[in-house]
Amino acid sequence: MVTSVRAQQPEMPAPKVSTAATGQGSQPTGATLHLSLQDALALARKNNVQFQAAVTSAGIAREDRTQARNALLPSASYNNSAIYTQGTGLAAQAAGNAPVVFIANNAVHEYTSQANVHEAIDVAAVAGWRRASAAAAVARAQQEIAARGLVVTVVQSYYNVAAAQHKLETAKRASEEGSNFFKITQDLEKGGEVAHSDVIKAELQTRERQRALREAQLAFLNARLDFAVLIFPDFNDNFDLADDLHSPVPLPTLEEFQQQASRDNPEVRAALAAVQQSNHDVLAARAGYFPSLTFDYFYGIDAAQFAVNSVAPNGQKFSNLGSSIVGTLNIPIWNWGTTQSRVQQADLRRNQSKRELSLAQRKLLAEMQSLYAEASAALDELEGLSRSAQLAEESLRLITLRYKNGESTVLEVVDAQTTFSTANAAYQDGAVRYRVALANLQTLTGVLTAP
Repeated sequence: MVTSVRAQQPEMPAPKVSTAATGQGSQPTGATLHLSLQDALALARKNNVQFQAAVTSAGIAREDRTQARNALLPSASYNNSAIYTQGTGLAAQAAGNAPVVFIANNAVHEYTSQANVHEAIDVAAVAGWRRASAAAAVARAQQEIAARGLVVTVVQSYYNVAAAQHKLETAKRASEEGSNFFKITQDLEKGGEVAHSDVIKAELQTRERQRALREAQLAFLNARLDFAVLIFPDFNDNFDLADDLHSPVPLPTLEEFQQQASRDNPEVRAALAAVQQSNHDVLAARAGYFPSLTFDYFYGIDAAQFAVNSVAPNGQKFSNLGSSIVGTLNIPIWNWGTTQSRVQQADLRRNQSKRELSLAQRKLLAEMQSLYAEASAALDELEGLSRSAQLAEESLRLITLRYKNGESTVLEVVDAQTTFSTANAAYQDGAVRYRVALANLQTLTGVLTAP
């Protein structure tokens, strides 16, 4: 059963900061956050800068795809302009010459107010849209890679805090055992049952355990601070964790793991999308060899007066509203081999992306075996480490009793105390190793095994 236990604060002072912006709503002053692993993961996804950078990149790529798609569709705009140009003078007009100097203008005063519908038919634009779609797929896969990597980081930091607390508790107990043993040797020396050398050895052991306790306090503090920086948007160390480090967590079967890893691996998906993106890059580069066609439809006013209707010199009224269609066919002729160079560049990138896809597939096969073997070995060793910790505790108790009865030496007691501390620390490290191994499996399968 998972129980929530208040993480004991180390003796070293730590600054207290408001927990108002923790991602779980406003927290009253002094309120303690009770975090499970899933809570920590949710906070990390919301607040971790590196992961949010991947989310931002995916959003930008998604908008790039939208813009590339919209470039294939007709666009509409409304243009207004007034042109004032130099006239040819009254004498030239009387002689029947053009009333303006610039042949592109129809009158001294010319006004345009027209709606324009524009459409371009271009192979490069189509390839650009497909390329943007593939780039968006790459960004989504990269976001998934970042999310799974974040899981490993959070799991490791989360259980490092839990393990550090267990080690701190063990260090405190070992320090107490050392102090009690020191007192026992002093009492036995007074009764003439042991030599003064036993007292000296016990005092040395006591001081060593006190130093180990201070180091455990420091390690616990640092683990908590690292975890707080990882998941909170503002500094906050007013939290405790669910004490589930030693809760049983099953390891999936090898068949289940292989199926999940082969079906949903983000590295392979990203590499495959990159190959597709490079294929569209080649098409876009080759589009430079082909003509492009554009159409423009105009409707509105293009007249010497800014008005819907005009009056001719003879008094006849006529409408200034009209329409026109412009079609343009651009045919590439010569650009000094620039298009060919772009095609060669795109081919080089495509070949490299294919090599990277092959590498990702090979790495997946290797990681499937390596990560599963790591998790399996960690689980097997964890059972042995647990048994070793139990035996070391029992050995310490028995040897201490034998020493009191004069049946063992001080060196045996000291060795038993050291073995107890070492075995317990190894047990906590083994539990963290197994949890991290399971989180690493999640980078391939997308499934986080949890208690």
